[in-house]
Amino acid sequence: MRGTLHRSFARVRQWATSALWPFFLRSLRLTVKVAGTAALVLIVLACTRLPFDAHRALGTSCACTQEPQAVVVLGGSGMPSGPELRRLQHGAMLANALPAVPVFVVHPPDTGVMRQMVDELVLRGVERGRITAVLHGTNTREQALAMVRLHPELAGRRIALVTAPENMFRSVRTFRRAGCPQVCGEPAWDNPMFIDLAYGHRRIGGKAWMPDVSGETGLRYTFWNYLKLEVTCLREYVAIGYYWLNGWI
Repeated sequence: MRGTLHRSFARVRQWATSALWPFFLRSLRLTVKVAGTAALVLIVLACTRLPFDAHRALGTSCACTQEPQAVVVLGGSGMPSGPELRRLQHGAMLANALPAVPVFVVHPPDTGVMRQMVDELVLRGVERGRITAVLHGTNTREQALAMVRLHPELAGRRIALVTAPENMFRSVRTFRRAGCPQVCGEPAWDNPMFIDLAYGHRRIGGKAWMPDVSGETGLRYTFWNYLKLEVTCLREYVAIGYYWLNGWI
């Protein structure tokens, strides 16, 4: 009996191996081809300015054209972090230019991070009494609904929404769909540097047998920055599609 079962299992294993192995190989080859093609496309696009233009389009499509009546700073990156500090810096600049406008800081329910965010705004000249902390929501949809529920007076005001440029298109449309039709975008751009980043390869001890890329700032910086922008934009396009399918934008 045991020998019969062993032979039966062996035949089943042999059949499964013979049937599934070719399918596995075809799937593996297809996966490698698709991944290689995608990687090649990303590398080629990183040699153009398309990633820069795509990122800029996400940030500028909903720009404010009128003076806002409220400033809303969206958080979510933690403190201290580059994206969070940049948003707070831009939010403080707007608040200081509009001293009569209330300032709202929206962040997931983490009181420690919120305290640091409020302190950063105060450090940059915003009066503490003007700042309202909103500790609700772990994504943009939840945050928009919380703002409408907790501060219904904002529904009829012009709101300047401060967030990262890549999140601006989705965030503005999410707030509009949630009940704030007059919201517009104030993207927190990084500050560019306008200096020559070339250096002397041999002067600082570069090897003679190594390629001299001291003057190739595009290869050293722009190419890799554009690769990161491609990933950032692709992630945001997926998020926009998800929000659209849910009817949130």
